[in-house]
Amino acid sequence: MSISRRNLLQVTASGALLAGCSDGRPSGAAPAPAPGTSSSPSSPAPTGAPSSPPHAPAGKPATSAPPPLPPGLPDQIEHGPRDRERLALTFHGQGEPALATALLAEAEKAGARVTVLAVGAWLDTYPRLARRILDGGHELGNHTQTHGDIGAMDAAAATAEIEGCARRLTELTGSRGRWFRPSQARMATPLVVRLAREAGYPHVLSYDVDPLDYTDPGADRVRAAVAAQARAGSVVSLHFGHSGTVAALPGILDDLHRRGLRAVTTSELLT
Repeated sequence: MSISRRNLLQVTASGALLAGCSDGRPSGAAPAPAPGTSSSPSSPAPTGAPSSPPHAPAGKPATSAPPPLPPGLPDQIEHGPRDRERLALTFHGQGEPALATALLAEAEKAGARVTVLAVGAWLDTYPRLARRILDGGHELGNHTQTHGDIGAMDAAAATAEIEGCARRLTELTGSRGRWFRPSQARMATPLVVRLAREAGYPHVLSYDVDPLDYTDPGADRVRAAVAAQARAGSVVSLHFGHSGTVAALPGILDDLHRRGLRAVTTSELLT
């Protein structure tokens, strides 16, 4: 499908670190990224698509790939096309497995598909969750191996973070996933963008909506923040491991439905 580049995405030219993540560090007020046209070839490593019955054994390889991305996407993706009534709910993947599976069940009950950017150490501890995510119709990507401050690391340490999680994803699903999201940052530094590309992730997945659910403000405030900020094409940043996020999700999905917005995976949003 051909998509107008004007409607597709914004990209930061600076690559500066802007926000915190699910370790509870303050997110801070992020300055608006400067629009640009930094782009790279759209030939990412395929992500395993759900092809086996629910609760398939860990380690079962993925057997199909998602549709190819359109050409001309920028290095760092903050949102998708604004002219179609859909958006992506993305989740930083770590925390208690019971909360993760409860959240996935709520999404599936509403017919929503989400993108999970998993921490490799979390998958080391709970390997069956990789297939649980894919078998629910969702998308799985890379959120570094240990969730350290990747923007503050040198090239060797940052590469180890990216490659460590990529190897674990490959062991569990047969694919390293299509998307990489830096840890403890909304936007990646130029170094991390380059290292991610070398590791097989041409596009770093950022977001344009951050309800700060990892600060545990309560389900009502998380829901209200998403309702206030999200619109067609948005990429919403949410987190596993927080009971308030699980409690907020049915209301978030109800709000989106009333507005005619459908929650899809990031790959679906962009193709």
